Amino acid sequence: MFIVSLTYTAPLDEIDKFIPEHIAFLNEQYALGHFQLSGRKVPRTGGIIIATVKDRDSLDNILAKDPFQLEKLANYDVIEIVPTKSSKHLAFLIEP
Repeated sequence: MFIVSLTYTAPLDEIDKFIPEHIAFLNEQYALGHFQLSGRKVPRTGGIIIATVKDRDSLDNILAKDPFQLEKLANYDVIEIVPTKSSKHLAFLIEP
């Protein structure tokens, strides 16, 4: 599993122009089962994505399709984790 931290590199008015395309990208990844949670940072300097894909190469290929990446509007910091404990509601994320 991966935690992806996006940090905007452009003003918010430029970011806002690509929000509909970014949401469409997120929706596609949710439908494919790749993303489990996402949202804005507070203050609004970027966002966070929790991704459940098989490996870093797969994630990098997915993130390369994000409009924020394509337009060079954000930097991406990726952290891989192996979940070992969770609430009962997130137990499906625990890896054997």
